[in-house]
Parts: sequence; structure tokens; C-alpha cells
Amino acid sequence: MILQSVDLELVQKYNQPGPRYTSYPPATRFVSSFSSETLMDRLAENNRTEARDLSLYFHLPFCKSLCWYCGCNTIITTQQGQSAAYLDLIAQELNLIQARLNPNRKVVQIHFGGGTPTFLLPEEIWRLGEMIRDRFNVADDAEFGVEIDPRRLTREHVKALKAIGCNRVSLGVQDHNAIVQVAIHRIQPKEMTAQAIEWLREVGIDLINIDLIYGLPHQTPETFAKTLEEVMEFHPDRLAVFSYAHVPWIKPSQKLLQTDALPNAETKLELLKLTIEKLTRDEQFVYIGMDHFARPNDELALAQKNKTLQRNFQGYSTRGSADIYSFGISSISQAEGAYWQNFKELPVYKDSLARGEIPIERGHFLSEEDIIRRTTIMRLMCDLGLNFTEMSRELGIDFAEHFASEISSLDDLEADGLVERSGDGVVVTETGRLFIRNIAMRFDAYLPQESERRFSRTI
Repeated sequence: MILQSVDLELVQKYNQPGPRYTSYPPATRFVSSFSSETLMDRLAENNRTEARDLSLYFHLPFCKSLCWYCGCNTIITTQQGQSAAYLDLIAQELNLIQARLNPNRKVVQIHFGGGTPTFLLPEEIWRLGEMIRDRFNVADDAEFGVEIDPRRLTREHVKALKAIGCNRVSLGVQDHNAIVQVAIHRIQPKEMTAQAIEWLREVGIDLINIDLIYGLPHQTPETFAKTLEEVMEFHPDRLAVFSYAHVPWIKPSQKLLQTDALPNAETKLELLKLTIEKLTRDEQFVYIGMDHFARPNDELALAQKNKTLQRNFQGYSTRGSADIYSFGISSISQAEGAYWQNFKELPVYKDSLARGEIPIERGHFLSEEDIIRRTTIMRLMCDLGLNFTEMSRELGIDFAEHFASEISSLDDLEADGLVERSGDGVVVTETGRLFIRNIAMRFDAYLPQESERRFSRTI
């Protein structure tokens, strides 16, 4: 494979902080001066004139124990009663949003993220499902995904998920190696994951994603290869193999990790190359990009082939054109040329709802230039290239002229074999796919304004 020829000097050169571009501009550009009143006016107008599809996200933040690598917004507690009280707050927020939505809008995607959604008791999962279906018009073929921690799963949880319409799950595995599991404070034997998958398939939840992380303490190509081989025995439909983001200035709990046992950038690249080679061997999986792999007949792979793949806060998606309405602390919504994020702290979120206010902490209204660059970055990351004629037609601009300086800035990337340029386009090479974030960064107008880059490194 071409990946074998990657010069490790490229890693040292391009391993710099950069956004993951689940949004453009990134959430670091959101501001607290964001006007909720203006947003509500825009949404009201949008709901009078359009009935765009909806994607609903629910942030369920509770975990019974802390995984030391975690970068999510979580609440660590053994007090089970907190989840019922939290659902009361979700109900209040749902009521505030539902009153502003066109009832004809159809929900085509639902996602429960966390935290650990299965921290909820089975009867609470039922309750949340009813809360959604009582308030929204859910499409019969809606994608309904739930993130699952096999350590907190029972057969009753699985039955409840099936009953409310769940048809896809993402199982957190991270790594099977016992030494790594101790180092990250997450003990999860392979047998535990196997049991979870057996229960899920028993009730007919057959679309199974498995999440792994590379770059954790004590990982080596040899140990991670074994994890990949064992995970493949589960026959998942998709794999997400995330790069560990060490950001202790944002997540202080990461200081608990043994930092001298973290793989260096060169080893991380070896882990990524190993992953790509193993998963794509004999076309078992298609490498969608960054951290996503899917079976060749999966809708993600087909969408990428047809150039209809999208990217949003849930990663790569085939339903990226739907407006995203998100509920719960820290959740981010996207609609009508705006992003907005809820309060991250539970007490503040609760107080806002008690006043009858939508609990928005910060956000960003997109300018015309933002929309042009968001589309450009998304098409680059999804299609692994840009056709200037097609982009000009889609955006209503002369693309080559508009981005003349950005296109010229690709000289070093082309010299390093990351992109190939022609008179009418840019194509990302096999090697360049490993550095897709770096390539996208060349089209980001905000990065030069950042006094410090508060992002994870690209490798």
C-alpha cells in the first residue's frame, strides 16, 4: 500500500493542533453574546415556511465511573435517581422547542449520546422514547442510534431500546488489552462485549458499530492488532477508530493517565496505518475518512461513492441535510444558519429551564462566507477532493478565484504528496487521507485569528 511509504518526518511536520470540523466554524468560535432572541425569530420564520427534516440528539451525561481518557462532558455519580430528575428537565426543554417547530417536520434521525445512555434504567429508556414520539413525527425508517457501554448493559436495557425503535448501536470498546484497560481505568473483558452483542442481535438490533481508540497508554502495533482481530470476530457493520485527544487543559482528569506511556506521534501513525490496512484488506471495509470505516454496501460507503456524504456533530452522516435539535447539557444544535450550545453545567441548565428559557449558553450565526467555507471543507472531507467547476456551480461563485490564495497555499502539501492538483480541482492522495484535517485547515479563515489553538493534534 502507498501508506507504507509515509515518511515519519511528515508526521512531525503536520502533527499540529487543528479542528475535527464537525462544524465550521468550530465550536471554539461560538460566543456567549449570541442572541437567543434573534435565533428564535429565525427559527420561527423557518418553521412557517419550511418543513425540513429533523435530527434529534439527546445528551445523557451520567457515568458510574470515570474513564481517564474521556473528553466528553460527563457527570460521574452512583446516585441512580439523578437520571429520572434529568429526564424531567429534558421534558421541559422538549416542550419549549416543540412549541416552536412546524408539526409537519419529520424526524429522520435520533441519537442518544453521553456519558452512558444506558445509565438510565430500562423504564427510563421507555419514558424517553415515549417523550420523543408523543412530541414528534418520527419517520418509519428513521435511523435511531444509541451509544452503549457494555459494562452498564442488561438484557432489560436491550429490550427497552428495541421497544422504543432503536435500530443502531455504537459499542464503546476502546481496547481489549488488559494492561491498557487498567491504565485508562476501564475494565471491559472481550466476553462482556460479546454478551452485549448477543443480546442486541437476539432482539433484532443488527446494525452494530464498534468504537476503538488508538493512542492510549501502553498501546503498541502488536497489541492493537490483536484487538482489531478480536473485534472483527464480532462482524460489526461500522468501526470508528478514534485518535486519542490528550487535552488535559480542557479535561483535567486526563492528568491521571501515565503520560510517559502514551504512544508518540510516530507510533500513533503506525497504529492508524495498521488499522487501515487490516480493515480494508480484501475490501472488508471502506475507509470513509479520519476515523470511520464501513462495509462496502453500507449507506455511508454508498453515499461517499455518490458524493452525497455529509459531516456534522455526529461525524459522517447520510442525513446531514436535516436540522439538528439537541437536548441536554452541553448539546449543540444546528439549524437556519446558526449553531447554538446548551449550558454545560447542570445547575445553570436547570435554572434556565425553571425560568421558562431555552438553556442556550453560546452560539454562532453563519455569514455567507462561513457557509461557503463550511461547504468547501465538508466536501473536501467527505469526497476527498474538490472539483472547482462543480463547487462554483454549487456555491454560485468562481471557486478558483474566490479561493486563489488557499489553492496556492497547497504547494507544500502537493510537494509532500498529500494532494494532487489540476487546472480544475484538487484530489487527496492515499497518504493525504491521513492528514485530511491539515488539508481542510488551509480553507479555514478563522485559524489565522486564533491566538492559541485549543484543539487536539491531527495525528
